[in-house]
Amino acid sequence: MSEAKHVVVIGGGPGGYAAAFLAADHGFKTTLVDLQAHPGGVCLHWGCIPSKALLHAAKIIAEAREAATIGIRFQTPEIDLNALRAWKNKVVGNLTSGLGQQCQKRNVTFIQGRASFLSSDRITIHTPNGERNEITFDHCILATGSIPRTLPELKSESPRIMDSTRALELEEIPGKLLVVGGGVIGLELGSVYASLGSRVTFMEMTPGLLPGADRDLVRPLSKRISTWADKIMLETRIAQVAETDQGIQVTFADKDGTQSTETFDRVLVSVGRVPNSDGLGLEHTRVELERGFVKVDRSQKTADPRIQAIGDLTGGPMLAHKASHEARVAVEVLAGKKGEFDARGIPAVAFTDPELAWVGLTETEAQKQGITVKTVRFPWGASGRAQTLSHADGVTKLIIDPETERILGVGIAGSGAGELIAEGVLALEMGATAYDLAATIHPHPTLSETLMEAADVFLGHCTHYFVPKR
Repeated sequence: MSEAKHVVVIGGGPGGYAAAFLAADHGFKTTLVDLQAHPGGVCLHWGCIPSKALLHAAKIIAEAREAATIGIRFQTPEIDLNALRAWKNKVVGNLTSGLGQQCQKRNVTFIQGRASFLSSDRITIHTPNGERNEITFDHCILATGSIPRTLPELKSESPRIMDSTRALELEEIPGKLLVVGGGVIGLELGSVYASLGSRVTFMEMTPGLLPGADRDLVRPLSKRISTWADKIMLETRIAQVAETDQGIQVTFADKDGTQSTETFDRVLVSVGRVPNSDGLGLEHTRVELERGFVKVDRSQKTADPRIQAIGDLTGGPMLAHKASHEARVAVEVLAGKKGEFDARGIPAVAFTDPELAWVGLTETEAQKQGITVKTVRFPWGASGRAQTLSHADGVTKLIIDPETERILGVGIAGSGAGELIAEGVLALEMGATAYDLAATIHPHPTLSETLMEAADVFLGHCTHYFVPKR
């Protein structure tokens, strides 16, 4: 560019820093503004990365315990909470400081502070040291993400009531922990605390855990959780909460209205997230909101021609990889290229034990929308690799168009599902058919073979799993 335009990115999460780095790579003069000392956002500071670090620790504990079934016995592990917390923080620190170095290498100006709009082409930034700066720009990409949703009955200053951010601080290992919400975050953090020694109860308002996933995928997880959780309370709501000297006293009401009361040392509220759009001064721009979300088109453009928005702020699946992909679209549009957010499938992963992952059309969605599909499953009990890992309770399923034989959706429940789903994502993006997947040579013995064998089930000649012809 003969004269580089100035792009300001507000929010330094996986969408924001990806947008800033790509904008700089395209030759834009780029400024990145975030509240923290280094980029990373919720994902790196208080979400994806610290939770996965702790889930790794939980997996080690679980595998040591389960090793007894194959004749190997370990002593009961000793938990050094300070050392575990320090290790988790080190992982976070390494990654966030690395992003800070990336800013320098790419000539991205990074400013720590809170930004708000004065107009469609100007923002003010309040820095932690009390300074106030104003910046004029040509284009802005909003990427301020989301914050944990609160419940009125659990909106308290009590240190005993935590959101996901507080829970990841590992302040203590509570004797009894209530997890309100049976979604991905609640199940992941609940399993961490259970592995560290807490007695965990899950409460979910819907009829099942992980409401967004197909029930056959959730079944192995529910069965596993029921072996270690104190309780799994479904179709239950909170009727009353009171703090006592003994802890947080919670009164529950089930679907029939029957009430019960129990006291917990701590309560983790994990009932979703809401867009972080307050306090941005959007009233000084032409940006339009809907239920707090910024309205965008397929090119990530808002109603204000100078402003784009990406990530959790725009609705849809609140996932880091979605935000990063939208960042690519937004910057390519600014660079004059044709760009639209047209992902055929956004993968979702629950890093529980076992892991769950799915992409594209689910079986439940197909039924609701009246779409004719053929669903095939390959049980991991027929997988040699799954048997050697003592994880034979998994399943791989394909949702296939019976006419074109194209793969419309993939679901996996089992060890490493979060890694395996990438092949399903590629199959959807490339418009692959069941034959394409079946004819692709997979290494043996691996769990990746379960995708090939599921395709073979559809074609009617699966080697390791006999399906009688109708």
